[in-house]
Amino acid sequence: MTTTTLDERLSSRGLLDRLVVRPEVGAALGAIVVFVFFSIVADQFLTPDGVATWLDDASTLGIMAVAVALLMIGGEFDLSAGVMTASTALVTAMLATQAGWNVWLALAASLVFALGVGAFNGWLVMRTGLPSFIITLGTFLALQGLNLGITRLVTDTVQVSGMRAADGYASAGFVFASTVDIGGTQFRISIVWWLGAAALAAWLLVRTRFGNWIFAVGGNAQSSRAVGVPLVRTKILLFMTTALAGWLVGSINILRFATVQANQGVGLELQFIIAAVVGGCLLTGGFGSAIGAAIGALIFGMARQGIVFARWDNDWFMAFLGVMLLAAVLVNNTFRRRAERVRR
Repeated sequence: MTTTTLDERLSSRGLLDRLVVRPEVGAALGAIVVFVFFSIVADQFLTPDGVATWLDDASTLGIMAVAVALLMIGGEFDLSAGVMTASTALVTAMLATQAGWNVWLALAASLVFALGVGAFNGWLVMRTGLPSFIITLGTFLALQGLNLGITRLVTDTVQVSGMRAADGYASAGFVFASTVDIGGTQFRISIVWWLGAAALAAWLLVRTRFGNWIFAVGGNAQSSRAVGVPLVRTKILLFMTTALAGWLVGSINILRFATVQANQGVGLELQFIIAAVVGGCLLTGGFGSAIGAAIGALIFGMARQGIVFARWDNDWFMAFLGVMLLAAVLVNNTFRRRAERVRR
């Protein structure tokens, strides 16, 4: 009597095996739990205005989290991402209000500034071999000092305002800071930018050669270089991507509020990283998801506004962040090990 063993390469994977190789599954389950919980405990959570509020809260965080996720998958960190949102907004505001530039021209100049800083971060990391944590911490401190020093020098205060009177504000505000009326509820255009950024990053990761390079350099930088992956170019482009996202968020903020504080954005870099980790990114690189990072930001928005709607003390949000981060790290490691076994 003989038995035939089916080659596992020819066998179809079960639903569970197909799910565990997706980094964003844990975040999706977490989002469902948070959504159901606050739907029960907070009366305003599911109202149209409530939904618009927590989606708006998640949107700018989500734009940054998606870009930070790409960088983390590539094996690097950018601690200057938070302060970059303020730096670019300040450049735009100063050129538009103090130098009299058209807002669109000021936005273009701040974009060049952001991409230059991102390229410098990437080049310095690759040139020196130092951890990106150290390099971008230095950039963070330098930008923070420049923001405060130059703003005070130019305006004698620590803020720049008056954007609404600048030439070109109306058209730029429509693109970056307008609202969309849906059923009588005003939804911010930043939500569209967030969803677009997540979709573009997801396509980039799974459908392009550059996406393969990102996973390769994050998984094993030297091995990827040995097989022809342009390591230096890929890493520099990833740092430029986080800077680009910082410019976009800074532009949304300055055109929405028409004023910017010099110390704005400080501390947000940790929230970007936490959202990416909650979304399935490993701190060690080589594993993660852009869609997962967007979902991680959604969890942030739902929790932060859900706590407000439930009339709880905001201090509970920090406790929630800590628990969420620890849980995400444990879940992500478990999913990574399971995914490796499935792929063998």
